[in-house]
Amino acid sequence: MEFEQALGRYTAGEAERADLKLLVKQLLKLLVAKAPGHAVEVRVPPYGAVQCIEGPRHTRGTPGAVVELPAELWIDLALGRTTWAEARSTGKVRASGERTDLSGLLPLVADGPDR
Repeated sequence: MEFEQALGRYTAGEAERADLKLLVKQLLKLLVAKAPGHAVEVRVPPYGAVQCIEGPRHTRGTPGAVVELPAELWIDLALGRTTWAEARSTGKVRASGERTDLSGLLPLVADGPDR
């Protein structure tokens, strides 16, 4: 229920920081459930970061594969409101290392134009 309410405010352009935090964290949890593992770290500062996707695990320092993007772009990707290619073309996605193409995992929730 909280997710849907926060999503409604986000869609209306009225999301507050708490809404963004809730949406980011819930959508990151869905990503981990869909692609468990420790090969890629997905960072959505300042709201959250998770490790996902099977592959080599890192134990210290910066992981070998990192994806970092702003909250609004992460939410739009996870909801299918934008594609991975579109997001990458904005220059707002920083992705380095192997397995950082998330296109095969997105969207996480059907909310885009073809919903």
